[in-house]
Amino acid sequence: MPGLRTFALTVAVQGGARWEPPERSGWSHLLEHLVFKGAGDMGAREIVERIEAEGGSINAATGYERTSFDVRGLDGSLGLALQVVSDLVFRPRLDPAEIEREKDVVDQEIAEAFDTPDDHVFEMAQTRAFTDQPLGRPILGSVDSLAPADPVGVASWRAQLYSPDRMVVAVSGAVDEGELLTLAERWFGQAPAKAAAAPAPAVFHGGHATLSRRIEQANLVFQLPAPGATDPDLPALRLLTEILGGGMASRLFQSAREDRGLAYAIDAYHDPYADIGLLGIYAGAAADRAVELAQVCAAELRTLAEQGPSAAELSRAKAVLNAGLWMSDEAPASRAGRAAAQTLIFGAPIASDVTQASVMAQTADDLRRVAAACLAPARAATAVLGPRAASKAGTAFADALFG
Repeated sequence: MPGLRTFALTVAVQGGARWEPPERSGWSHLLEHLVFKGAGDMGAREIVERIEAEGGSINAATGYERTSFDVRGLDGSLGLALQVVSDLVFRPRLDPAEIEREKDVVDQEIAEAFDTPDDHVFEMAQTRAFTDQPLGRPILGSVDSLAPADPVGVASWRAQLYSPDRMVVAVSGAVDEGELLTLAERWFGQAPAKAAAAPAPAVFHGGHATLSRRIEQANLVFQLPAPGATDPDLPALRLLTEILGGGMASRLFQSAREDRGLAYAIDAYHDPYADIGLLGIYAGAAADRAVELAQVCAAELRTLAEQGPSAAELSRAKAVLNAGLWMSDEAPASRAGRAAAQTLIFGAPIASDVTQASVMAQTADDLRRVAAACLAPARAATAVLGPRAASKAGTAFADALFG
C-alpha cells in the first residue's frame, strides 16, 4: 500500500495440535519452540538479532488447527523476514541437547498452566467437550507425551506438519506484490510437500469436571456446541456471543455483575474450528455464589434461545462488530493474520465489506435460532476449579439449562 513504512508478515500452516496422534501430543508446540534454537546458518540468538537489527520483531504461535510465524518490520526488510521464516520452517537444526533443554522448558510451561486457575479451567472444559479426541488434549501436551521426542522423530514431524502445500504467506502494509511473489517463490516454492491425512470430524461429548483447590475464587467455564468456521450461521453466533457476554453492556455483565454482584469477571466467547465450534462462558466468583451464578448464566441463554435479542441489543452488537472489523483493517498485523487464516479455511481472503454485509444481514430470529440450536443437543461441557463449595456449579448450569 502506498505511503506505508511498515509491513506485517504471517506464514501460517494448516496444522497444529489437532493433527497429533496421542503419543505425539504437544509435539507441534514443542517444534515451534525448537526451530528458534537454530535454523539455517543462524543460531538462536542470531535469529532474533537479524530481525531486530532491521527494527523488526518476530513471534510464533501454535493452536489446534494452525501454526503461525509472524514478523513485523520496516519497508525494505521483507526479503530478510521471508528468508528467516523459511529457515525456521524448512531448515531447523534440531540439536539433541536443545531438544532435551526445550522439553524441560515446556514441562515448566505445563506446570505453570496447571498452577494458573483461569488457564487450567479451560483445559478441563475442553477435555470434557472433546473427550478422547485431539481437540480435547492440551496444546502443550504432557510430560509423558513429550518425553520420547528426539531429533529423528521431531524431524519427521516437522516434515509432515510444515508441508508447503498447507502453507500461506500473507503480507500487509508496505509491500510490492511483484516483489512478494518473487521472494515467496524463492524461499517457499522449492520445499517438497508431504501428504497428511485430515483430522477426523470432531464430536462434542460434554460432561462435568471439578477440581477443588484452596484458593479464594471459583473459576467456572460452561461450553455448548456451536457453529464452526465454515458454517453460514457463524455471523449470527458472533453477534449472539457479543450480546450474551461481549462487553459491559452485555446480558451477563449486567445481570450477573451489575444487578446481582455475583462475579467480578464474566464474559462469553466462541471458538470456531473447521467443522465445529464452541459457545462458552467464563466467570470468576466467590464459591458460595457459584451455583446461583451458573443458574443466571443458564437463564440468560434460555431467554435468548426462546425470545431472541431486542432490537437495541442487535443494533449495538452489529455496531461493535462492525467497528472491530474496520479497526483491525487499520493494523497490518491483523490484516495479514486474517488473510492467512481465511485462505487456509476458505481458499482465499474475504473482503471486509463482504464480512460486514454478512454480519449486518443477521436478524433477531437468526440469533434466536442459533441460540436454540446450541441448546438442542442438551449437552454441556463444564469445569469448576476452586473451593469445594463451588463444585456443584457445573451440574447446576446444565440442570437449569436443560431442565
